[in-house]
Amino acid sequence: MQPQIYLASNSPRRRELLTQIGVHHTVIGVNVDETPREREAPAEYVIRMALEKARAGHHRVESLTPMPVLGADTAVVVNQQILGKPKDQNEAVAMMAQLSDTTHKVLTGVALIGPQEATRLSVSHVTFRAVSQKEAIAYWQSGEPADKAGGYGIQGLGALFISGLDGSFSGVMGLPLFETAELLHRAGITPLGVDRDNL
Repeated sequence: MQPQIYLASNSPRRRELLTQIGVHHTVIGVNVDETPREREAPAEYVIRMALEKARAGHHRVESLTPMPVLGADTAVVVNQQILGKPKDQNEAVAMMAQLSDTTHKVLTGVALIGPQEATRLSVSHVTFRAVSQKEAIAYWQSGEPADKAGGYGIQGLGALFISGLDGSFSGVMGLPLFETAELLHRAGITPLGVDRDNL
């Protein structure tokens, strides 16, 4: 099948989610500075990052087959603090202590650049049960947390710690499918092959 969009992300989870809804895509790697700006709100940050990734991808493929470019960014937020990807075991265990026995936000910004730029924001609330230090160390040693915002993956072993979810499972994974489908629809791409305007 011919690709329908470019995905400006190396995330295997985002590729998996697009495949899940039947959106054929070509991956393009991009590098952007992901440092939050001073006093930048987490929601503004994830939207800016999604846009910057999509713009960087769009710049890379300008001379290639014209297709929309999708970018996304996810942040785990505790008390307005963004938790990035843990650098080592100590940082991962410290993050797990912050998440343990509390509810935090997961924000995912999505941007699509085609003829126009458009963005969407997904906000989810994730509740963790109490997690012991021993469990946090064992989880780090599984290898799963290393490349994940907030140091956990909802679709993997991290699900063992989650007692509640109010929001989007796919958004917590890294690509909220409802919001993504809205953006794709605006660009004339319908995952089900059905134009919603004609339903």
